[in-house]
Amino acid sequence: MRKHLDDIHFDEEENEINLTPMLDVVFIMLIFFIVTASFIKEAGIDVNRPDAPMTESKPEDANILVMINANDEIWIDRRLIDPRAVRANIERLHAENPDGSVVIQANAKSSNKMLVEVMDSARLAGVYSISIADSR
Repeated sequence: MRKHLDDIHFDEEENEINLTPMLDVVFIMLIFFIVTASFIKEAGIDVNRPDAPMTESKPEDANILVMINANDEIWIDRRLIDPRAVRANIERLHAENPDGSVVIQANAKSSNKMLVEVMDSARLAGVYSISIADSR
């Protein structure tokens, strides 16, 4: 037996899926997640990098340059320094030039732990003007 044209159109309308309730649920979930999300500022260190390239300074205003290579070895004045002696070396150099600041040049492959240890040693030595430069 043949179906009438009206029956065919009626069957197509029944097969459609109503997406409105699903969209309502999605919007309610979106609002729920936005309201319950916690916006916490993570603790960290603010690093101020210079915008302009560094200029050459006078010898009397020279900074204390501390280099950390990829093997976490510390170099001050082209000498390999034991991590326990960093504070003493910075104190000595800071006594020679009290206006100078400490510039730490860390290799990208060095560990953050060594960088923080050098920064702590510089602060314990009485130098609070510390800059961080990247090694290229």
